[in-house]
This record gives sequence, C-alpha cells and structure tokens, in this order.
Amino acid sequence: MKRILAAGALALSLAACSPAPEESAAGAPNAMVTAEIGATDGSDAAANAAAPAAGDPVLTLEGLGALRIGQPVPTDSSWAVRGAQESDACTAIRSPDYPGVYAIVERGAVRRITVAEGSDVELIEGIGVGASESAVRADFAGFREEPHKYVAAPAKYLTAPNADSGDPALRFEIGELGTVTAIHIGTMPVLGYVEGCG
Repeated sequence: MKRILAAGALALSLAACSPAPEESAAGAPNAMVTAEIGATDGSDAAANAAAPAAGDPVLTLEGLGALRIGQPVPTDSSWAVRGAQESDACTAIRSPDYPGVYAIVERGAVRRITVAEGSDVELIEGIGVGASESAVRADFAGFREEPHKYVAAPAKYLTAPNADSGDPALRFEIGELGTVTAIHIGTMPVLGYVEGCG
C-alpha cells in the first residue's frame, strides 16, 4: 500500500504543477497521470501495494531506506562522512550499503540524496543511472530542461516543475550520450547544487 501511496505522492507533487494530463505518442495517458488517478480515486490498486523496505534500493521523494529528506541522519545508520566534503554549513555523507549514492546534509537535516554511477538504486518507475532520456521523459513529461554546467549538449538537467515550491522534488542529469548520469531528490536550493556542497 505504501509503495503506491509513495508513487502517488510523487505523482501528485509532479502533476500539481502541470496544466493538463499529457498523452504519450501512442495516445495512452502519461504514467504519472495514471498514477495520480489511481492514488486519488480510492481504487484497490492504490490500497494493495507495498512500500519499499528500509534496505530496498528504491529512491522516493521521501528518501532512501531510513534516510529521509528534511530529517536528521538516523543515529543508528551506516550513513557518515567518508572522505567526502564536510564543513560547518554542509556535509556530504555516504553509506557502504548504497554504493554510488551520497546525501547532502545542511542545518542538521538531509536536504538531497544523489544516485550516481555504480549504484543499483532506482525510482519506483524502474528508472536508474543509465536509463535513456526518452525513458525519463516518458514517465516524467513536463520537466524543465536546462543546459548542463560542465558537459556539452545534449547533456542537460531535467527538473520537476514543482522544484521551487519548497517540497521535495526530482532532478535528473542527462549525460552526453543521452542517458541518466545522476538522479537527485531533495529541496531547493540544495537540489540544484552542481558541485556537491555548493
């Protein structure tokens, strides 16, 4: 039940800023719109799915495992500074349980989680590092496109339309080969940082 509710929360937060449901090339409703309808109409499907367990490699807008956006780092977790950036204002932490993933902590709380090369963590939709840009756009139509700061086009950032709302949002980095090189979830302005802590 929680997996669909989490997917529904993602869908609602992303769809809330969209003016109207979009159709795919085949004329079928966009996956996020379908998820939103399923999450809000009281259907049995929305009530019967399971949430990712604490150790599952599934990234949601709420977080990853026990690590939660907007919450302090759990004291009994394996997340810690491991040769990463650290300052009084900003800390990058990692866990051996999630290779290729790091999180940014500011003001005592997790503000962003980044999934990068070497990670098997995916979104509920099955999108992870290495997925094609077309797969991202199929599930997340309406994302704002910006040029990549360091990599030439076709590299870019694709950011959820609700990113500036203050709520947790989603951002993809697309590399020069047209595939996902990183997935970020978190809150602005940290969601938009391009160099870890800054």
